[in-house]
Amino acid sequence: MKLYGFPGTRAQRALWGLKEVAADFDYVSVNLLEGEHRRPEFLRINPAGKVPVLIDGDRVIPESAAIVLYLAEKYPEKALLPVDLEARAQAYRWTMFAVTELEQPLWRMTRHMGLYPPEKRLAAEKELAREDFVAMASILDQHLEAREFIVGNALSVADCVTVYLMDWANELHLLDGFARLTAYMERLYARPEAPQRIAEAQKAA
Repeated sequence: MKLYGFPGTRAQRALWGLKEVAADFDYVSVNLLEGEHRRPEFLRINPAGKVPVLIDGDRVIPESAAIVLYLAEKYPEKALLPVDLEARAQAYRWTMFAVTELEQPLWRMTRHMGLYPPEKRLAAEKELAREDFVAMASILDQHLEAREFIVGNALSVADCVTVYLMDWANELHLLDGFARLTAYMERLYARPEAPQRIAEAQKAA
C-alpha cells in the first residue's frame, strides 16, 4: 500500500488508521505548498487534487474517512469496527457526525482565516462557523461523559476520524471550555499508534 499525503492535513487520520491496523505501507509526500497536488501525475490519481489517497493494489481510495473505514474492513481482526450491529451503527453515526457537523465549520473557519484570498475572507462567516462548531462539539462533549472512547470500550473508526478534528479545533482555540474534549484528545494522542499532532507535523514538513 501507498499513502499519498502532506504533514498536518487529514492524511494524519489515514496514518492513524494504518498504524492502528499495523499495515505495511509506503508514504508518498505530496507537497501542497509547491502545488504538487495540481500536477497531472497526481490528478490522475485523484482528480479532486486533494490528499490523502490510499493505493492498495488496483484500489484507489481518496477521502480520509473512507480510508479509515476501508482499513477497518480490510483488517477486521483489529476491531476498528464493532462486530455488534448496534455498536457498528453507532460507529458509522459518529463518523458521519464528525465529517459533516464538526469538520465543515472547521473548514469554513480555516478558509476565511487564511486560505481564501484576502478580498474573499468574511469575518462574519468565520464567526458563524465558530458558533456552528461549538454547538455540535457540545453534543460530542455530552456523549463522552463517563466514556473513554466514542463507541464501546475500545478505539474505533469514529475515534480515528474525530480526534484529528479535536486537534484542529484546538489549534483554532475552539476547545476552550471543553475540558472533556481536551482530555479525550490528549488521551488518544498518548496512544503509541497515534500520529504526530498537527502542529508537530507542520513543523516537520
